[in-house]
Amino acid sequence: MQPYILVLYYSKYGSTRKMAHLIAQGIQNAGCAVKIRTVPEIYPAIQQAEPSIPDEGELYCSLDDVQYCAGLALGSPTRFGNMASQMKYFLDQTTSLWLNGALQDKPACVFTASGSMHGGQESTLLTMYLPLLHHGMLIMGLTNAEPALSNTKTGGTPYGVSHVSGTRHEQDLSQDEKRLCIVQGERLARLVLKLQTS
Repeated sequence: MQPYILVLYYSKYGSTRKMAHLIAQGIQNAGCAVKIRTVPEIYPAIQQAEPSIPDEGELYCSLDDVQYCAGLALGSPTRFGNMASQMKYFLDQTTSLWLNGALQDKPACVFTASGSMHGGQESTLLTMYLPLLHHGMLIMGLTNAEPALSNTKTGGTPYGVSHVSGTRHEQDLSQDEKRLCIVQGERLARLVLKLQTS
């Protein structure tokens, strides 16, 4: 099996999905294979099971997708300064991977989008790191060697790329945000490649 980096995201209105695809572009630019996966909705009461394959968009992530990845980019919208419950629910199902150390010493990064500048982006990114640290992953952020990180007037942090979509999700990613997504993907891929050759 060819080594790949997993870009795993949840997106409600499309911004996090756009970011996932730009990060995947950066990963491919740096010479790594990529898998893009999402997680299903969760409902408090289920009348009928969701299909195991979504009608459109990316496939749902499996534990095998996570276990066999060489690196991980994890993305979620900001929900009150934390990741969305859909992503948290999925991560809560990864205990078997934690028990067998499947993700130890693999690089990871995170990304998020929020409706407002002060919607809790940085705390969301930090809370997304916590389960990855428990899995023994190597956490990677962004460096200010990339000018877009200092130039951006909207999203972008040293903890990982972010986007401000507006309260009605009407704002597309800025050129700086797009650039930071690609750079973060490239940086993650370079780290994966270095670890594979060392």
